[in-house]
Amino acid sequence: MDHDTMRRTTAEFFGTFWLTFGGCGAAVLSAAFPELGIGFLGVAFAFGFTVLTMAYAVGHISGGHFNPAVTLGLWSAGRCASRHVLPYVIAQVVGATVAAFALYTIASGKAGWVPNGFASNGYGELSPGKYGLAACLLTEVLTTFIFLFIIVGTTSKGAAAGFAGIPIGFALVLIHLISIPVTNTSVNPARSTGPALFAGPDYIAQLWLFWLAPITGAIAAGVVGRWLYEPADMVETRVLERGAEI
Repeated sequence: MDHDTMRRTTAEFFGTFWLTFGGCGAAVLSAAFPELGIGFLGVAFAFGFTVLTMAYAVGHISGGHFNPAVTLGLWSAGRCASRHVLPYVIAQVVGATVAAFALYTIASGKAGWVPNGFASNGYGELSPGKYGLAACLLTEVLTTFIFLFIIVGTTSKGAAAGFAGIPIGFALVLIHLISIPVTNTSVNPARSTGPALFAGPDYIAQLWLFWLAPITGAIAAGVVGRWLYEPADMVETRVLERGAEI
């Protein structure tokens, strides 16, 4: 692995570690105490803040994906080189798994603590609101599509430079407010994988949906975004060519 790839994957590792540790940590540690008043809103903001903070911390190194679905979505949009896809995804899954291990170690230090799903994602009986497979599948596809659509749009030529982390972070907050009751919000296969490995075989058996749905939504958004946010210089070139033909 060359130096540039090592730097990029290290950034993705830490970014995904923080997303999983911060977001799931808020759900496992803080939301477990109603008197703290964090609730769904606090957990939603925790996930948004993790992306916002790491986007500015390491986004200039790797692009700040922290999510296999984002990597594949940006790849389909022509924003991520093929050579980076596999190293990024591996780093993201490892980062989420290490974060889940650290969180599990901390949480289990309390006498009598039980995982209770350990902030994992699920459908059917494992859905927080007991939503069925179809509802959970559609929720994850749609929310990830919109998430990637926002990412592609806010990082496109002509968008306000240097501010993309803010709308992206707040988009993730809103997505959590919508979908926590349905799937406990994935939109991120790595974030789903880490906690599931410690939550037990029932959650592991449902991981397929939280890889398939987010990646499907992300790739679809990347394709749409690639068309919609076509580089301005390409448009200008075509206008000049057509003018010359006339």
